This record gives sequence, C-alpha cells and structure tokens, in this order.
Amino acid sequence: MTFARLTGLAPVIDQRARVLILGSFPSTASLAAQQYYAHPQNQFWRILGEVIGQPLKEMDYPARIAAVQAAGIAIWDVFASCERAGSLDTAIRDAVPNPLAAFRESAPALRRICFNGRMAARRVREVEALGYEAVVLPSTSPAHAGMSFVEKLVRWRAQIPSDCSSSS
Repeated sequence: MTFARLTGLAPVIDQRARVLILGSFPSTASLAAQQYYAHPQNQFWRILGEVIGQPLKEMDYPARIAAVQAAGIAIWDVFASCERAGSLDTAIRDAVPNPLAAFRESAPALRRICFNGRMAARRVREVEALGYEAVVLPSTSPAHAGMSFVEKLVRWRAQIPSDCSSSS
C-alpha cells in the first residue's frame, strides 16, 4: 500500500542557535497547522517552556518561536519527507533525510543536537560524525506514555544547557 508523499516543515533556526532539537517528522496535526508540535497532547511546548523558563504552552506560535530562538534553540526534523498513514513514527516509510550538515554555515554556534525520541535518534552517528554532541531525549509524543511528564522534564532539563534558560 502506498500513501501520499508528505513534506515536513522548514527549520526554525537562526545564528544564535546553540542547541538543535530534532524530531522525526511532523504529526498530521502539525502539518495541517504548519506548526511544530501542534498536537494538543504533545508535551513538547510544556517541557521546553519549563526548561527555558518561559510559558511556551500559553503563547501563540510566533511568540513561542521567538522565545525559543532567543534562548539559542533551533527546531527541525530528521526527515524532509516520507510516506505515512497517521502520525506514528512506526508508520513512516520511504523517508528522505534532511541535510543536517547544512547548519555549519547558518548556525555556527550550534554545538549540541538533541533527538526528541528514538526514531529521530537513528541519525545519532551521522550527527556525531559531523562533530556535534548528540543526546537522545525521551519523546514528548503522546504515544510515549511509558514515562511521566516529570521524568521526561528531568531528562530534558539535564541535557539542555542552562545558558538556554531565560532565568540564568
């Protein structure tokens, strides 16, 4: 069975980026909204907001993006396009990778790449070969219910540098 080819979102990145958070591929809700982590049950904005000391979950999308970029954080996905029914990572087929090496020039301060979940983390070796520090974080997806919000937050907080926090 074949499905329509889906195309991901553009990266959220600028010259200030020191940390890149890579998901796998946007959910159907994110693609429809053209916003990262748009599914209301995804804990991404709540967790990242706690980490950087900003109420991201309560902000509108442009304000979220501005706050994240001001904190030196970039957001993208490991896959540029794929075929998929639904939103589960396990349903991703025929994925085309995003060119992660492209950030050398556009984000010269980038040092650490954090993978949001195991599917995204399949590119850890590639990221390490590019000279970046690679960290695998627990997925913020509602499909990853085996870990509590607090457990996820502790792991995320331990890996996002304190200089990315507005409270530092």
